[in-house]
Amino acid sequence: MDDWRQRVDAVWAAADDAGEEATLAAIDALVAERGPHDPEALFEAAGARDFAGREAEAEPLYRAALANGLAEPHRGQAIVQLASTLRNLDRPGEALSLLRDFLLAEPGHPLADAARAFAALSLFDDGMPADALREALEALVPHLPRYGRAVTAYAAALDDD
Repeated sequence: MDDWRQRVDAVWAAADDAGEEATLAAIDALVAERGPHDPEALFEAAGARDFAGREAEAEPLYRAALANGLAEPHRGQAIVQLASTLRNLDRPGEALSLLRDFLLAEPGHPLADAARAFAALSLFDDGMPADALREALEALVPHLPRYGRAVTAYAAALDDD
């Protein structure tokens, strides 16, 4: 692991104690060490803005990080975080579309369950509580040693009416 990544990780490890503005300033100082199109730096800048409650500033940075070829392990994280940002910006349909595309392309991704959790939240925010509950239950089924068949059937029977 390079020194820059270690320093970024150290900032995030102390973020809860340091607070939003101090964390944002520390991340921005580290981001300034990289080029303006560095996907990892853009991703970290976006995450710092999300942490500070500045979702509108975070969105274009997440998009730029992805457009500039952000690689794993940060790529999946950026997609989930961008979807969360879109949801917080009252755009749950866009969030859901982004998450569906991600899950379709990479169903076995380590963050697939997290993506499904945010999809459920997006569905709920979009006025579809039965679909939201179904999404959450279907994500849970693979983790149930028993009752998976029953939960699957009950989830399929959910209806908003």
